Amino acid sequence: MSSRLMVLPACDAGKLRVVTIPEDVEPQEAYRHATGVISSVEEANSDYSWAEIEEALEGQGFQTVEFVLGPALD
Repeated sequence: MSSRLMVLPACDAGKLRVVTIPEDVEPQEAYRHATGVISSVEEANSDYSWAEIEEALEGQGFQTVEFVLGPALD
């Protein structure tokens, strides 16, 4: 069984995140759902950390996936 994956973008490539999409969330709704979860963490605590966002996403069924972005293309 393969996982459905989604990239959470960031201005800094080192802060990109990859998460699995929960089974009960349609792929076309996943990004909107994830950004809503992230926004609620940001609104609740202006001094938030990735750990808080990750915990909130996990509470909604998303799971962080370790990945290697690749070498720099300088």
